[in-house]
Amino acid sequence: MTVSTRFAPSPTGKLHVGNIRTALHNWLLARKAGGRFVLRIDDTDAERSREEYVEAIRADLAWLGLEPDGDERQSARLAHYEAAFERLRDDGRVYPCYETSQELELRRKVLLGRGLPPIYDRAALELGHLERAAKEAEGVAPHWRFKLDHGSPIEWDDLIRGHQRFDPATMSDPVIRRADGSWLYMLPSAIDDAEMGVTHVVRGEDHVSNTALQLQMFAAMGSAAPAFAPFPVEQGGRKEVRTDRDIGIIFANLLEHSRSSGPLDPTLQAIHREGLVGGIIQPAQNPGSPLDHLEVAVAIDFAERRRHQSQNVAIFDGDRSPRQAQCRLHSFSSAYMTRSHRSREDKNSHNASYDLRWRGAYTVLPAS
Repeated sequence: MTVSTRFAPSPTGKLHVGNIRTALHNWLLARKAGGRFVLRIDDTDAERSREEYVEAIRADLAWLGLEPDGDERQSARLAHYEAAFERLRDDGRVYPCYETSQELELRRKVLLGRGLPPIYDRAALELGHLERAAKEAEGVAPHWRFKLDHGSPIEWDDLIRGHQRFDPATMSDPVIRRADGSWLYMLPSAIDDAEMGVTHVVRGEDHVSNTALQLQMFAAMGSAAPAFAPFPVEQGGRKEVRTDRDIGIIFANLLEHSRSSGPLDPTLQAIHREGLVGGIIQPAQNPGSPLDHLEVAVAIDFAERRRHQSQNVAIFDGDRSPRQAQCRLHSFSSAYMTRSHRSREDKNSHNASYDLRWRGAYTVLPAS
């Protein structure tokens, strides 16, 4: 089996630190296994997607040395989503709903007020053909939900968290399509992973519940599901969850500073890049850890991370000013330059093998 991973950002803003960590994990796994790393631009949100952000994403990955083996765009695959949607509708696995957002929010508050989980009650399934036709005649366009199979418990072996089990009866049928016909994340992502042959989905652990929902989508489409490896999400410097864009502004400033004012010497420029990458993979923990050239083969030791996953909360100090963050980048770079050259002298070979354990997650192997 050829390992195939993907990085699927939405071009609604610049990349933030969490995005780059996701890209790094996927790139590293694919390179270690001699597989494929695909950039997939999730641009189905036409209102918020911007071409300038698509180009910025590509430029940032290129600067970091994370060159993809393929480049796909969801906006070019709308016919694929429509075809899969029609098949699922014919099979009774998607259904139209006519509630407004205000009605749904009121139901949610009522359930919470009664101490009940705010699960969608499937009221739309009770509507007959004439009732649906009447609503549409009034100009009420439906949004669409994927119908979960309540009789099939959702179970899978997560590569990091171990065996997982969800009861679909405790989950709302996810909305997959808006009333204006545009797509939400869940179904197109599953369709793309199936049709593009993605074997490993490496993303933040905040997607674990999404994984449970998408596994039923894979089954409904008759497609094999990939393996899933959810890693710890990014948090702020005081261990409170920060917004992605707050962190992203600082990361964008770091990249811009390194591009515009960094030294022209290619070796020193590589040190800037690798120092930044080292800081993202192990932020604020081991700022002196060397990171060999991005072209080396890197193994992700999932078993080791699984043993320590409860402690693996990555911290990026978004409270620092861009100038302080830039100083930290220079600190990473200086430490990298000193320690990596010392390692090479000690090993008497640029390609010498040595192990680096960052919370047991990475092992650097000889360059190929």
